[in-house]
Amino acid sequence: MARSAAAVVTVPAMPVRVNTDLLAMQPGRVVGLEGSTGSGLTRVGFSMLAGTPHPHRVVVDARGWICPLSAWEVGIPPDGLTVVRCDDPARWPRAVATLLDGVKAIYAEVPGGIRDSVLRRLGAKTRTRDAMVILRPLAGRLPPGLAYLRVQVAQVVWEGAGRGHGRLDRRTLILELSGKGAAGRRVVVEVEDDGAHPVRMVSGLGAPQAGRAAG
Repeated sequence: MARSAAAVVTVPAMPVRVNTDLLAMQPGRVVGLEGSTGSGLTRVGFSMLAGTPHPHRVVVDARGWICPLSAWEVGIPPDGLTVVRCDDPARWPRAVATLLDGVKAIYAEVPGGIRDSVLRRLGAKTRTRDAMVILRPLAGRLPPGLAYLRVQVAQVVWEGAGRGHGRLDRRTLILELSGKGAAGRRVVVEVEDDGAHPVRMVSGLGAPQAGRAAG
């Protein structure tokens, strides 16, 4: 009697509920925020910075646009914040490296023209100093493997204005997280931003992956 072959059935995996603390910064780790200007990533980064246990935070402004008020709104106290303005790609690496010698919580915009090797050295120093660092490239992406957690904007939805007029109530961001900080898988989270408080994660789902069942 002929032996039948085993049937293989592809079974769609259910979305996996994820830890809502994914956006918490970790000592000795780099977080990468990647997306276009105006997508809300600055407020995401400031909210993450506000959640660190360190009494003093530094923001490196490479565009000259950052207003301290936007950091105060998310809970960073005025006396616990320093804004360093540096838009010169030649001076930026030394400025950030110097800050890492004395500061444990840093949000740094990355101007164009910074070499990957320079960013990797700063990543190594972040680990050595046990610091918490957010890097926000203004163009392009961070080199692979540098960021423990990579945060990218997938979609931005404004709420409260209809048919071209009305009051904007809040902004919803759909973020895609990846890297070791997301357990090695792509994770989609939704955060709300009302413009006056820290951004708030309202949901988080692991990206569905196909599974196989033999029978």
